[in-house]
Amino acid sequence: MGSAIFGLAGRLWIPLVVLIVVCAGGFTVSRLHGIFGNEKAVTYGDTRVEDAKPFNPKQMRYEVFGPPGTVAQISFFNGDGSPEYIEAASLPWTLTFPIVGAAGVGSVAAQGDSDSIGCRISIDGVVKSEKTSNQVNAFTSCMLKAA
Repeated sequence: MGSAIFGLAGRLWIPLVVLIVVCAGGFTVSRLHGIFGNEKAVTYGDTRVEDAKPFNPKQMRYEVFGPPGTVAQISFFNGDGSPEYIEAASLPWTLTFPIVGAAGVGSVAAQGDSDSIGCRISIDGVVKSEKTSNQVNAFTSCMLKAA
């Protein structure tokens, strides 16, 4: 009888150890999920602001100017940063829009049917970029990297 118990224990000890290791590993993983894999957000991690302070955005203004009667093709980035194109704009031409992002990037380019054309970018009335071109079918561009 004693040798039968030792024979049975000799065959079952490996599956028994594997079962114990799997149970201990499952218990450990379930405890770690409770700590690290928690789906509940911590209370101090909420970044929403209930009382937002009033925001007064800066105003960006594009201007394209030339001799009276000049017609120009104008390309520019709008307030959302998307490119826009105007085929036949009579000069002088202006566009004003708010800068709602942290930093504004402005770009305007124009080519006219006269021998002189100019562009200007201003922020809240302060000229930040200005260029004038005097040549046949004049072309000009102004760019502002940060407002």
